[in-house]
Amino acid sequence: MTMNPPDENRQGLLRLIPQVNELVESVDSSTAVQGIPRNVVTHAAREVVDDARDAILSGKGISEADLSLSSLGDRVAAEAARLMRPSLRKVINATGVILHTNLGRSPLSAAALESVRDACVGYSNLEYRLADGQRGSRQDHVGELLRWLTGADAALVVNNNAAAVLLVLAALAKGREVVVSRGELVEIGDSFRLPDIMHQSGARLIEVGTTNRTRASDYSNAIGPDTALIMKIHQSNFRIVGYTEDVPLAELVELGRQHFVPVVEDMGSGSLLDLAPAGLTGEHTAAASIAAGTDLVTFSGDKLLGGPQSGIIVGSREYVEAVRKHPLARALRIDKMSVAALESTLRACLDPAAAFKELPALRMMAEPEDAVRARARRLKRAVDSAGLAGFETEVVAEVSRAGGGSLPTAEIPTYCVRITHESLSADTIEERLRGAEPPVLARVKDEALLLDLRTVADAEVRLLSHAIASLD
Repeated sequence: MTMNPPDENRQGLLRLIPQVNELVESVDSSTAVQGIPRNVVTHAAREVVDDARDAILSGKGISEADLSLSSLGDRVAAEAARLMRPSLRKVINATGVILHTNLGRSPLSAAALESVRDACVGYSNLEYRLADGQRGSRQDHVGELLRWLTGADAALVVNNNAAAVLLVLAALAKGREVVVSRGELVEIGDSFRLPDIMHQSGARLIEVGTTNRTRASDYSNAIGPDTALIMKIHQSNFRIVGYTEDVPLAELVELGRQHFVPVVEDMGSGSLLDLAPAGLTGEHTAAASIAAGTDLVTFSGDKLLGGPQSGIIVGSREYVEAVRKHPLARALRIDKMSVAALESTLRACLDPAAAFKELPALRMMAEPEDAVRARARRLKRAVDSAGLAGFETEVVAEVSRAGGGSLPTAEIPTYCVRITHESLSADTIEERLRGAEPPVLARVKDEALLLDLRTVADAEVRLLSHAIASLD
């Protein structure tokens, strides 16, 4: 065991640390750094030298062998390779959370990826009308599709749904009041709270009702000459059950008309398609909201819609146009890659049956249990055939989640490969899989590792089995 050096030996160890240029020269001909720019290798060498110096000065265990050119050179090569490796990387999602916010939510369809490539490999008509040679709008590429799919008079797309809500409030309610049920004042990911968005927009929040019960009279009593909007907000990642009461959207719309106050619905994860064919209920579509008479509806493009990160605003032409003209609209606009991916995703939604096959998020939600179980059995066979010492595998029935603040109470039947080891803990296995290539994200339950095959594509089973085999 390496002992911490006494104070009198630290100076001697410090003198053994090679110069940065000497260390760079020692690895210059190594195949491990071939193709890596010299300035990157130099930076890595400085980092390794600094780490070695800090380790000695802090009294951490370090030996003369640790300071050899060979040992430090290996560290330089590893650090240089790390610096050159992309930080944003493909991972295998075996967590069973389909719209996993930390893992990028909806995977894009093959058609959407091809559309992004076509739009970005060269130039595109992003804001150019080919018909008459005049300047156009990036909104033109998705606006007609959104109007068709929702029945709305007009549409506008920005970079995410929080931006959509902020823009609507800033454009229509700055300095005025917005009436919201207390039970709908949600906090979404990263401590992002709706009241904070409202404050930033300049609107004044008027809370009505109680956490679990809000009546039409609560809204009516709160409406006054300074009321700009009535707002209904999707509860996103939670549900209140039991002794509850809320006001149906159609009733809110009628109340708004009586008082000449527009009604805005933030659908959050929002869906363009009926999810009942996938066995998922409790979410109405954007078209249903528009049909109910809602003046504006906002929702995400990268959740139940299955597209890229975006915030979608549909509704009355009068209000959409007011939102479009607000100065913030340009700051929050959608980029060309997202426009291309969203247009492709929206076109897929024109044929709902095809959309459930083409759009990965919808396909995963709707995939039959038998298909998931077959994939789990295939993975188990591949892992077992690798002959890993000490490992035991089992296919077990479990539940997946929609994730992303969508369908919080829905339990989607799935099958997992349950892995245990005679001496390694489940947490240790999970940690090692995160370090695999590609990294594998799983979940730990009851001291076992669960690999949920609902969120693992057929083409990823071989990669996943190889990652598990690398644990041996």
